[in-house]
Amino acid sequence: MPPAAHGRTPGWAKIALCATIFAQNYLLAVVLLSGHEHGTGPRLQPAMLPHLLPIGSLLVGTALLLLGTGLLNTVLALRGSLEGYADATLGLIGSAYFVGFFIGTFAAPPLVRRMGHNRAFAFFSAATAACVLLHALIVSAPVWMLLRVVTGTTLVGLYMVIESWLNSQAPADRRGKIFSIYMAVNLGALAAAQQLIRLGSPGDFVLFAIAAIFVIVSLMPVTATRLPPPQLAHSPRLGLGKLWKAAPVAFAGAVQSGLAMGAFWGMSAVYGGRIGLDEAGVAQLITVSILGGALLQWPIGHFSDRGDRRLALAWVAAGASAAAILWAVLGQFGDLVMIGGFLFGAAAFAIYPVVVAHLIDHLAHDDILSGSAALLLLHGAGAAVGPALAGALMGWIGPAALPLHFILMLAPLAAFALWKSGRSKDEIVDEAAHFMPMMRTSPTALEMITPDAVTEDYSPDRAPQTTH
Repeated sequence: MPPAAHGRTPGWAKIALCATIFAQNYLLAVVLLSGHEHGTGPRLQPAMLPHLLPIGSLLVGTALLLLGTGLLNTVLALRGSLEGYADATLGLIGSAYFVGFFIGTFAAPPLVRRMGHNRAFAFFSAATAACVLLHALIVSAPVWMLLRVVTGTTLVGLYMVIESWLNSQAPADRRGKIFSIYMAVNLGALAAAQQLIRLGSPGDFVLFAIAAIFVIVSLMPVTATRLPPPQLAHSPRLGLGKLWKAAPVAFAGAVQSGLAMGAFWGMSAVYGGRIGLDEAGVAQLITVSILGGALLQWPIGHFSDRGDRRLALAWVAAGASAAAILWAVLGQFGDLVMIGGFLFGAAAFAIYPVVVAHLIDHLAHDDILSGSAALLLLHGAGAAVGPALAGALMGWIGPAALPLHFILMLAPLAAFALWKSGRSKDEIVDEAAHFMPMMRTSPTALEMITPDAVTEDYSPDRAPQTTH
């Protein structure tokens, strides 16, 4: 198909687009820079600059990495649709990524310890870039599933290297703020990555090459850092039975939010194409959903800090369900679906952070890190199933099945949280947690929000403990 048919932009427009992406990242970071002290909102603090400058290369590397992988996620969905893959097949491809993410939680730490942080980052980046390019060279659904498993596994390793470095360099009293800034970079890069779709067509090699270039270039600031490599700590995971006993609403919230958000990341681009949005429209739908989640996490978090967090979770999950209904209705009216996407992102992105804060409320101090790691695995298991389930529903019902999937996952969570809040008083075990905006990355990030939690040093003769 000729380039004009895909609406390719001239050179000056590409430069303007890149400038817009940079501005978008900068503004989002400013909005979310954390001065979060006991429920206050975000504010930019000049006193944070001395702490940010040494880790600037890590944050830049993170942004570049996620610009590449975030672009790939959308390009694959659009390319798969062009190749005629069924929705169920695309759902399995989306689930394969989260299966890899789940595997990487166990496989990546030993590799990082064996190779060291610099070499591990180079190793995982090379593997990720190779997978990105192989998607374009071998257009086959089974091969794509395998490549997505590998990509998910390697991305956990990349997250783990960066997050352990950040954790080691952040003073204990600043870790929460640095974590918030790190999350802002994550969300900003993922939102901006969607706009890169305008630089080419999913049917061509160009977008895959751009994604690979971003992944490769992320090596430069990270491997050039002069920061000393940290020691990767090992923390045992809390048993699932104990987790359920301590906070059943958090247990259910982790699984249900994983099922919903896995489907969002895996199938939103497919949904956009099925309702008739062009490639730019698909990118915009995902972007506004991410920005909605980024911009409203703080107000929702402040609300959750002020009372029974189960009730707050019920309201947020119910709000996400209502937004999904609106999403389904507005999906029939073209670009108006952006409103539904923004509102859904605003509520749905806050569910997992509220769940984590609720769990911390109900764990003894020494169990916080291990409990949060177990919660992360539950969320990951849900995310691995979510895209496949949503894809199967879309193949059966049509594109409206995606917002229906969100409703089926989150409305029962709202009802369960509301029911539990009415049956017993919400009792805090040690001290109340404070909401921190977050998205699922690696278990290492949890150390940044629980800086005083006890971790065990790793020894080669002791295998990591797993959840039973």
